[in-house]
Amino acid sequence: MSIIEEKEKNLNQLINKLNSITLTYSQPNHELEKIKHEKSEILRQKNELERKNQELMREHKYLKEKIQNLQLEIKKKSELEENFNQEIDELTQETENLVSDIEKWQM
Repeated sequence: MSIIEEKEKNLNQLINKLNSITLTYSQPNHELEKIKHEKSEILRQKNELERKNQELMREHKYLKEKIQNLQLEIKKKSELEENFNQEIDELTQETENLVSDIEKWQM
């Protein structure tokens, strides 16, 4: 279970406890209002945390996709560089062969 899920579970348990306290005990009005205020504050915090979590999840997904695209681009560039180096090697070998042939003709 993730930390966020565990915190959400704990918040829900706390909200349920606050609800049961509110319903079962006869308390002075100011205590009741205080409990209601705490309950609404906890709910507000929970909603805010859920919203932030969703934002983070979206950002994580975006960054993950961006990393994958960059890795793919690096791989393509690496392949291009490898092909280029291979062509250079082939041209170098061909040039050496031509120079060798020219030297043979000059002798």
